[in-house]
Amino acid sequence: MFDGNWRETVEKGVDPVGAALQRLGMSADVLTTIGIAMAAASAVIIGSGRLFLGFIAMLAAGIPDLLDGAVAKASGATSKRGAFFDSTSDRLSDVLVFGGIAWYLDSNEPGRISILPFAVMGAALITSYVRAKGELLGYDAKGGIMERAERFILISVGLVFSSILIPVLWVMLVLSSVTIMQRFAKVWKQATVEKRAAAAAPS
Repeated sequence: MFDGNWRETVEKGVDPVGAALQRLGMSADVLTTIGIAMAAASAVIIGSGRLFLGFIAMLAAGIPDLLDGAVAKASGATSKRGAFFDSTSDRLSDVLVFGGIAWYLDSNEPGRISILPFAVMGAALITSYVRAKGELLGYDAKGGIMERAERFILISVGLVFSSILIPVLWVMLVLSSVTIMQRFAKVWKQATVEKRAAAAAPS
């Protein structure tokens, strides 16, 4: 939801910062790499049990991810390669953070609750896959109640208020599952219309 409604506004806001960084010689690929390293650091911090500090680190890791596109735009170097690298780094960063949360829960909570972050991570990856595959086939697969921005917000709430971390993860799992179904249904509907139109067309 936030990705669709706020992305353009946010991008316009960071464009001047991206232009300034580009003038200083910073490249989009370097920023993306820094973001991955910072996400890995935040995962280690979260896994060690310092959840609020992990939240701060995760917030900081989001800054390079926010700015790499603006730097690429300012340099006139936007490319499919850069988009591929950025998208892959987003998935990797998600896996690292969820891995840190699983590490923390395995060390501090009884039973098998540490599996829960991996379930949320799996749902998040399927959500991204449905969009990627749908768009590859030429369909609009964006949207849904739990996109990456919403995941970031809910994880932040869980880290800041650690007593509700597990309930937050359950909410994320449910809403991510709903998002998968929303995106699947959206693509399925478009594909069905296309199939019927092709069948009705004169040979």
